[in-house]
Amino acid sequence: MAEGGSPRRALILAGGGVKVAFQAGVLQVWLDEAGLEFDLADGASGGTFNLAMYCQGMSGTEIAENWRTMRPRESLQPNLREWAKGPWAESIMRLERFEERTFAHWGLDWPRIRATDVEATFNVYNFSRHQLEVLTPDRMTPELLRACVSLPMWFPPVRIGGDVYIDPVFITDANLEEAIRRGADELWIVWTVSEQGQWRHGFIANYFQVIETSAFGHFKRLLRRIEESNAALAEGREGEFGRPIEVKLLRAEVPLHYIVNLSGARLRAAVERGVEAGRRWCREQGIPLVTPSRPPSRDPTSLSFTEEMKGGVAFGEPAAGDGPPATRDGDHELMFHLTMDVQHVHDFIADPAHEAPARGYVECPALGGRLPVERGVFNLFVDQGDPSRKQMLYRLPFHDGAGHPLTLTGVKHVSDDPGADAWRDTTTLFVRVLRGHLEPGEDADAELVASGIIRIYPLDFLRQLSTFRARAPSKRERGRALVAFGQAFMGNLWDVYARRILSTSPF
Repeated sequence: MAEGGSPRRALILAGGGVKVAFQAGVLQVWLDEAGLEFDLADGASGGTFNLAMYCQGMSGTEIAENWRTMRPRESLQPNLREWAKGPWAESIMRLERFEERTFAHWGLDWPRIRATDVEATFNVYNFSRHQLEVLTPDRMTPELLRACVSLPMWFPPVRIGGDVYIDPVFITDANLEEAIRRGADELWIVWTVSEQGQWRHGFIANYFQVIETSAFGHFKRLLRRIEESNAALAEGREGEFGRPIEVKLLRAEVPLHYIVNLSGARLRAAVERGVEAGRRWCREQGIPLVTPSRPPSRDPTSLSFTEEMKGGVAFGEPAAGDGPPATRDGDHELMFHLTMDVQHVHDFIADPAHEAPARGYVECPALGGRLPVERGVFNLFVDQGDPSRKQMLYRLPFHDGAGHPLTLTGVKHVSDDPGADAWRDTTTLFVRVLRGHLEPGEDADAELVASGIIRIYPLDFLRQLSTFRARAPSKRERGRALVAFGQAFMGNLWDVYARRILSTSPF
């Protein structure tokens, strides 16, 4: 216990390669918006990056901003001289350029890190002595931080004082025991190692599945030991750890490959996911948050495109055996013509909600003809915790010909089912027309007016491609906005339909 009898709280920054950009977003919330304070901190593998910044005294927002503005391509360093050796090569890539450029971009100040008053531990594996070494900040150097993330095969080991050091992930990806040994009563853990448990073929997939096996095997055993110790203490028996240990675990699937990533936009999106998840987690835990002041966007770009979808709806509740609403074609024509106005394109790509205004009209003779949409909203490729299954969402309030308020809601289900289904998934919208102008969360109790299916047809899709317009101060920025949007769109499709090649798109 800390002074005054309050529990000693440990911040556990678990590994996860560059997925720890998500962890940085959580730190923005925990440290700055929730004002949480920690008595000690531990980092393993990629989590040591954030630990180094934390030890230096950076705020959570500063740590998150370092990841938001990182450009991974600038630090990419293939180990070309070794490639000719084939299976006997030292590594695929090197980390010296990462140390030189990214550490500088993050503003790592080693004298300040070594002089910190933060009680912290960095984990690295000494292969020469076959032992896990737990380092305090006063011992840390750029070379040792590089060693903390030097995954065998991908990066060369770091040689210091005649010993060979590598990433400790095969021994631990979250050293809970060290935190407990140092007196922690609460373990606040950010965990980003994938839990999907989907075995994929291929050497790269197998490599990281082995890492997931090792990381989860150790992690779950430790959690089980903590549970058993707590249960024994609750029954008046002796527990392994001698006191109750409370685990506060925030875990998430992050659509970012552990290493193979060339996109700064994906890193930024991972940070924003961390911010969103951190806020949601704190609300669920009853932890009050300070509402952050949002600075005005510095992104001057915008983009618009037009989409037209056609089909039919049936009025009233579906007949028995027809399935749930919006699962069948209807016999009354319905279509919409919408223009999506994406403001601040790069912000839109990073935002997990991917939300933009939609203006235009719904046309249905049975409802009164062509009816203007009022404050419509469109969400592109959102997921509910599983990045391999996404949805495109539409919410279009309007009035029918008699002046009654209605809301058209639509969803495209984007998931990799058997067969070639990418075209069908991204061009088929299941729609419902509901009574009233409804906000998200109000649909369940609303009266169903009609339901059905509308689609984008090939000719309309070709027309849609010709409607893309970017606006920015310069021609170059307009081009970058269009390319960024296209990469984000195709990257999301990759995350769903090309996971067998690589779990997430590198672009």
